[in-house]
Amino acid sequence: MSAADDKIDELYQQPLADFTGARNALAKTLSGADAQRVKALSKPTVVAWAANQLYWRARALYDALMKSGERVRKAQIAALQGKAADIRAANDDHRRAVAAAVAEAERLASSAGSKPSPDALTRTFEAISLTPHPPDPPGRLADSLQPGTGFEALAGITPVGGGKGVRADHGPAKAGHYRDARATEHHDPSSSREPQPGERKPTAREREAARSAEKEAREATRRAEEEARKRDAELRKADALVARAEATEKLARASWEHAHDALLEARRKRDEIKRSLA
Repeated sequence: MSAADDKIDELYQQPLADFTGARNALAKTLSGADAQRVKALSKPTVVAWAANQLYWRARALYDALMKSGERVRKAQIAALQGKAADIRAANDDHRRAVAAAVAEAERLASSAGSKPSPDALTRTFEAISLTPHPPDPPGRLADSLQPGTGFEALAGITPVGGGKGVRADHGPAKAGHYRDARATEHHDPSSSREPQPGERKPTAREREAARSAEKEAREATRRAEEEARKRDAELRKADALVARAEATEKLARASWEHAHDALLEARRKRDEIKRSLA
C-alpha cells in the first residue's frame, strides 16, 4: 500500500462534515495520478460513512460480521452439494452479527452528530458480508449498498439430490434475507429471469426453498424493525432521564453556590463585628 493509500484511509476516518475539505487539502499535497485519484473521491453518504466507521473503529465487530456472512455462504453451498448444513443456525448467527454491527454504527454516528437509517445500514452490512467479493479496500464506501439475489454467491455449484442436505423446514437461505419485505413480497428469485445458456433452471423444490427463505426474510425484517423501534424508544427515554438529571444537577449547583455565598457573607459580617468590639 502506498503512502497515498494510507492518507486516503485516514481521510475516510475523518468526521463526515470534514471530508470534502480534507480531501481537497490532501489532493494539493499530491501530484500526478495520486492527486487525480483523490480529487475523484466522492463524499460518503451518512450510511456509507457510518458503515466505514465500523471497519475503522470497531474492527472486531466488522470481522465477526464478515465471518458470519462467510458461514452463511458455506452452508448454502454445502446444502446444494448434498452435504449436511444447518442453514438456519448460520442465518441466526449472521442476523445477530448484522444487528450488532448496525447498533455500533448507529452509536458511532450518533457520537459524531449523524443519524443514518437503520434499515439502510442493515442492507449495507448484509450486502458487504454476504457477497463473495466484498469491497476492496474496505472502509472506503461512498454510498449505501443493496443486497443481491443471493444466487451469484452460489454460481457454479451444482445441487445434489435437490438440496437434501438442508435441515428440515429450512431451505437454502439466500443473500438479501434482511431486505424490505415490501420489495420481496410475491417475488420468486429463482423464476424471475430466464436461465442463461448452460445454466440449469431451478427445480420446483428449489423454488419452494427460495420462497421459504423469502418468508423467513420478511419475518426477520419485521423483527429487526421492531427491535430498532424498541432501541429508539429506550434511547429517547435515556435521553430524557439524562436531561432531567442535568437540570437537577444545575439547580442543585446553583443552590449550593447561593448558600456558599450567603455563608461567606455571614462570616464577613461576623468578623467585622468582632473587630469593632475589640
